Amino acid sequence: MAPAPDCLNCRQNADLDALPLREHVLRTTYWRVAHAFDTALPGWLVVVPLEHVTALDELPTEAYAELGDLLGRLSAALRTVVGCAKTYFMQFSEADGFTHLHVHVVPRMPDQPDELKGPRVFGYLGAPVGEAVTEDDRDQLAGELRAALG
Repeated sequence: MAPAPDCLNCRQNADLDALPLREHVLRTTYWRVAHAFDTALPGWLVVVPLEHVTALDELPTEAYAELGDLLGRLSAALRTVVGCAKTYFMQFSEADGFTHLHVHVVPRMPDQPDELKGPRVFGYLGAPVGEAVTEDDRDQLAGELRAALG
C-alpha cells in the first residue's frame, strides 16, 4: 500500500535516518520500533510496519514471523532495561490519525498499581507535559534498548 500523506507513521518512515533515537529504536525488514511519545510509563514501545497498512492481514506473510521474533526480543530487552515483570502486547489502530497499524509493547512493572494493570494500562497514555517521559529520557531508554537487543 502507498504511504498516506496524512499519516504520522508514514511521514516518519519516509526519512528514518532523520528520526531521533526515540523514534527509531530498531528497524527490521518490515518494522520500526519507537518509544511512545505521550506516556508516563518508561519503556512503552510501539512497533510500526514500514509499509502503510491498517490491518495485520495486509502485510506479507514474512512480516508476521518477523513480528513474532521482534515481540519476544523486545520483551526480553524491556525486562533487562526497565525491570518489568512481563510485557503486554496490544493492537487496535483505531484512534483518529493513528489508523496505520501499530502494536503496543508495554512493560508491566512489578510495583504497578492494580488500577493501571491489564487494559487499564492505557491510563499511562495521554500524559500531560511534566508527567510524560521526556524526550531525553526516551532517547536514553532507546539507546539502552538497542544495546540490550544487540
